[in-house]
Amino acid sequence: MLLESFFKLKEHGTDVKTEVIAGFTTFLTMAYIVIVNPAILSITGMDFNAVFVATCLAAALGTGIMGLVANYPIALAPGMGLNAYFTFTVVKGMGVPWQAALGAVFISGIVFLAVSLFKVREAIVNAIPQSLKFAISAGVGLFLAIIALKNAGVVVDHPATLVTLGDLHDPRVLLAILGFFIIVALEYRRVHGSIIIGILTVTALSIALGLSKFEGVVAPVPSMAPTFMHMDLNGALTAGLLGVIFVFFFVDLFDTTGTLVGVSHRAGLLDKDGKLPRLKRALMADSVAITAGAVMGTSSTTAYIESAAGTAVGGRTGLTAVVVAILFLACLWISPLAKTVPAYATAPALCYVAVLMTRGLAEINWDDLTESAPAVMTAVAMPFTFSIADGIAFGFISYAAIKILSGRFADLKPAVLVIAGLWVVKLAMF
Repeated sequence: MLLESFFKLKEHGTDVKTEVIAGFTTFLTMAYIVIVNPAILSITGMDFNAVFVATCLAAALGTGIMGLVANYPIALAPGMGLNAYFTFTVVKGMGVPWQAALGAVFISGIVFLAVSLFKVREAIVNAIPQSLKFAISAGVGLFLAIIALKNAGVVVDHPATLVTLGDLHDPRVLLAILGFFIIVALEYRRVHGSIIIGILTVTALSIALGLSKFEGVVAPVPSMAPTFMHMDLNGALTAGLLGVIFVFFFVDLFDTTGTLVGVSHRAGLLDKDGKLPRLKRALMADSVAITAGAVMGTSSTTAYIESAAGTAVGGRTGLTAVVVAILFLACLWISPLAKTVPAYATAPALCYVAVLMTRGLAEINWDDLTESAPAVMTAVAMPFTFSIADGIAFGFISYAAIKILSGRFADLKPAVLVIAGLWVVKLAMF
């Protein structure tokens, strides 16, 4: 059988039926991205429908390559956190045109491809303190949380206290809170597709209450012309965006690596030395998807931790990923449904993803202040400065400074000092 031999199903202790079920399971846990990603990126002025198409195609391309080339049951799609950084920090915060921001994404993908091919990735990852890896993931989660609470209307701005509680009499706010409760309860009960169920439930209630309008379900595939090939490479190469390119590259580097290792470990796919076979192929799938996604019109693509849902039901090979890729392609015909979903319906999904990402704080060594203090600075700075980049900068700078002043200079690897120095220069000059 072709599928049997190509994906080595027997060798991995699985079969076609199990892989297909695993593919559907993974897809249901992450299908929310086709709704949430265009909703976030459209805030920059990008065309919603074009971003919707780019999201589906980038996810299908990256996941397909992961399955066919690397033979891993891991799905990829535009990353949560990276799309928020793209929208709220780079475009809205720095005033960068979205075309230049797409150019920065494209360049970061090229850099990612280069370090994957020349094995620079291992050297970089091994040099970064473990505490900062956990903190960066948690900080992105907290950043997503404050964005979600803002979109839901749970928190609003205040001239004296910066933020305060929103209007809990507003039915939209109450629906968003209900959506979060539904998602968490369904996840606890191990109901597959809990996130998309929560989003669609809030959307249905919103329509029933007359708070939003139903746009339909199926329609011809929208045009990608408003965003296709609109990236501005010259604008992205200006000095002010070099730090942005670095952040896109850095966050995706650790997000993808952590997801690959974590999901593979849970699925029993690591070798006897605890390493990931075919790692270069897996990272190439991600880098190709990043560059292609930027060309089509979406922010950085990354491996999704939700892939663990598919491995939990037996997915062990790239056939699982291929099934997910096919389902993402099928999503191209449901753009009206995506437009029907209001922002306060997707906010619960962001909050739930934030819950998952902040778990990294538990892994920090709290008995060593020289490790825990920089980690907390990293995680807390991201939501409070409304910038992932500033959080990473505070983390590296504080880590290097605290280690040196504490007489723990031997703990510092040269790469950490270099990165911290680059952030100091970046913050001082730009």
